[in-house]
This record gives sequence, structure tokens and C-alpha cells, in this order.
Amino acid sequence: CHAVDKKMVGPSYKDVAAKYAGQKDAVDKLATKIIKGGSGVWGPVPMPANAQVAEADAKKLAAWVMAQK
Repeated sequence: CHAVDKKMVGPSYKDVAAKYAGQKDAVDKLATKIIKGGSGVWGPVPMPANAQVAEADAKKLAAWVMAQK
């Protein structure tokens, strides 16, 4: 659903990193969205929940996304 540098179904990871840049709680916010899913931030297509992902893993992934500049 995502690619590093281009929009697919969802935004690129670079666009996500840019949107949340400077937010101290960005990793926690993104980790929550990875686990619980979300909608409305990037348009009408919802991001499905990934409840099987452990919180620690979601935070690692979110930190990686935030490093994509």
C-alpha cells in the first residue's frame, strides 16, 4: 500500500515523514496508526488495522518511516 518515494494506495513514506516532521510524538502516533489503522488523514481510503504487530515493532517501523526524508 505504501512505497518509499511515491504514492500508491497510501502516501509515500517520505510524505508521511514530511507531514509528521518536528512532532515530538510522531513515532508514537504512527505506531498507533500502524496497529489500530486510521482514516481521513490522507483522503478517503482507510488504512486497515495491523493488530498482530507488537507495539515495539510498530515503533521501530514508525521510526524507520520518520527517517525517510
